[in-house]
Amino acid sequence: MPKLKTKSSAKKRFRFTAKGKVKMPQANKRHGMIKRTNSQIRKQRGTTIMSKQDSKIVKSYMPYSLRG
Repeated sequence: MPKLKTKSSAKKRFRFTAKGKVKMPQANKRHGMIKRTNSQIRKQRGTTIMSKQDSKIVKSYMPYSLRG
């Protein structure tokens, strides 16, 4: 059986928590910050947990991760 390749873009963008959830950087933070309120910008600091439906797709991109 051939080995599966991990998607390079996924391993750069996502990490797994100890329980197997997917951590990702906050969306909508690249440009256009001047239009956003300060509270929006504050809430988008750091990382967030991906939804269950989307994390299923990401886990298929990373077949050999420990929490996949």
